Amino acid sequence: MALDQHIIERWRNTDLLLLGGSAGSFKPIYSAVKVFPSNLNKAVLVIIHRKKNFFSEIEKLFAESSRMSLREVSDKDVITNNTVYIAPANYHTLIEKDRSFSLDVSDAVWYSKPSIDVAFDSASDIYCERCTAVLFSGANPDGAAGLLKLRQNGALTIAQNPAEAEMPEMPMAAINMDAAEYILNTKEMLELFQL
Repeated sequence: MALDQHIIERWRNTDLLLLGGSAGSFKPIYSAVKVFPSNLNKAVLVIIHRKKNFFSEIEKLFAESSRMSLREVSDKDVITNNTVYIAPANYHTLIEKDRSFSLDVSDAVWYSKPSIDVAFDSASDIYCERCTAVLFSGANPDGAAGLLKLRQNGALTIAQNPAEAEMPEMPMAAINMDAAEYILNTKEMLELFQL
């Protein structure tokens, strides 16, 4: 589908972009981080399932390719525009009323910490319609319920087209519960992210 005026306007009125995914999501999320202009004028939070106690090269790879400032979330970080934040392993990343992050050590959700649902859910109450959230490839339904809450609170919600997802379960779960307002291919998302 071509990007319509409605999605473009909603995107332009976004303060926070949430990118969630699991197995098979690294490549499209990495592509997104590469295309963001340095003056995106939004904050970006990336929540990717990562193995417990597994050292990840994600931050290094993203930082080398991003035109925006990039950092792993620390507790009490104030969310600032033109920054890509990566949710750390072994914590849930939440967003507080003062638009700062907090890290939570409670139990895993869908066997995952960070949980996409936890991050999406906390953002939905703070950013409401000033938020865009995308759910990418993954092998479980984490993120679908959080995406639905975001949509109900006025956020722009997008699922990766399951036909092109390496693991279609995650975006499919969101689509099945009517959580995604738009279903886009990665190419369409990358086009949107540059507008």
